Amino acid sequence: MQAILGVVFHFIGGFASGSFYLPYKKVKGWSWESYWLAGGLFSWLIVPLLAAWLTVPDFMDIIRAAPPSVIGWTFLLGLLWGVGGLTFGLSMRYLGMSLGMSVALGFTSAFGSLVPPIYRDLFAPESGVTFTQMLHSRGGVIVLIGVLVCLVGIAICGRAGMLKEKVLTPEQQKEGVKEFNLTKGLTVATVSGILSACFNFGIEAGRSMAAAAEAHGANPLFRNNVTFVVILWGGLVTNILWCIYLNIKNKSYKDYNNTATPLAANYLFAAVAGATWFLQFFFYGMGESRLGNGSSSWILHMAFIILVSNCWGIALHEWKGVNIRTWRTVFLGIATIILSVLLVGYGNSI
Repeated sequence: MQAILGVVFHFIGGFASGSFYLPYKKVKGWSWESYWLAGGLFSWLIVPLLAAWLTVPDFMDIIRAAPPSVIGWTFLLGLLWGVGGLTFGLSMRYLGMSLGMSVALGFTSAFGSLVPPIYRDLFAPESGVTFTQMLHSRGGVIVLIGVLVCLVGIAICGRAGMLKEKVLTPEQQKEGVKEFNLTKGLTVATVSGILSACFNFGIEAGRSMAAAAEAHGANPLFRNNVTFVVILWGGLVTNILWCIYLNIKNKSYKDYNNTATPLAANYLFAAVAGATWFLQFFFYGMGESRLGNGSSSWILHMAFIILVSNCWGIALHEWKGVNIRTWRTVFLGIATIILSVLLVGYGNSI
């Protein structure tokens, strides 16, 4: 029953993550950086603080009492994840929800599984399973096979994007994705996928704060909410600096009080998008507390996001007008990435 609940919570979180960008598509007359920042204040600051306040007694006291090294590493990994989150938004902008999320999250799954054991091999062999040990264990070999399959799936998705470019005119491409750009999209999706894995590392770095939350009487389902606050402070700094830079560069700071746009609706849709985005980690924390395996939980989370985002991509006609060959290629790429995610999750669980 615990495992079933864990899977259900991960599905809800995956659905939230796979759907959060939809309200942004309703924002009218604002530049990308303006609605990304407006929604991000809810994603990275307001809603995480509210969730921690509601679920973790004295959560700020726990953060203050944590060792500086724990806060420092958790915050730093949040900063790096923030770059991944920033480029994740650009991935959706240039590739659409279907292709953008598949490529970015495929890389996130692969690097989220490989970086910790490589780090342990080099710096902390006593802290857990190393890359060398993975090479000599059944589960480790399955994980590595899954990573290779993931890279193959990403390559197939990239091929589908190239076919889309060839088959459709620029005008047709922009019917589904207004700013479709395969080269820019694949570049930022790759950066996003690599650095987005830092969120999972941040959860591990802040594990002692989650333990302290339980000791303070928090329900184990919500123990990670205090850790999320610190990680997302790091992401907040990265995204605010970049969005303000773009606001100044593009003079888009005028968006926030531009009465020629539907201001109330724009702020509402940005807030809904931001709150929905955070729900992925709220439910991720609940699922991880039930499954009890950080790596496998992360992989399962990625699988559900890829599945949901691609359903939305199809519903929003992001592949409208392509031929049968392109459809087959994109479905093959998505199926390959999902297979790789399941292989990595299975390998981490044995």
